[in-house]
Amino acid sequence: MKIPRVVLCASISLALLSFSNPLQINLAAAQAETSQPDNSAQNKNQAATADNQSNAKADRELAAQARKAIIADKDLSTYAHNVKVIVVNGTITLKGPVKSDDERQKVAADVASVASPDKVANQLTVKQ
Repeated sequence: MKIPRVVLCASISLALLSFSNPLQINLAAAQAETSQPDNSAQNKNQAATADNQSNAKADRELAAQARKAIIADKDLSTYAHNVKVIVVNGTITLKGPVKSDDERQKVAADVASVASPDKVANQLTVKQ
């Protein structure tokens, strides 16, 4: 009896899979779990996240203006240039780490130049 080539190849593939090392599979899963960002646990309990960004045209435009004001300030660090800007109903929330308290205030001032200062929620943290 002659076995079709497709069946033979499938049988060999299944046999090889059954000999794979389960330790390697578990190691890969453990490495994937440990490669999460450092602040993911902190972000879980945050009320304002990028997912909460309003899709209203005015909020999108305000977010773009705030982002441009931050990026235009070349005295800021890379951390400051990458802060999260979340706009909901005209209120801008700033989140993320910056290098110093002076930089924290500078980012808030840059954003206040495009929006009313009382509409800016400065939740920036100073990186230790």
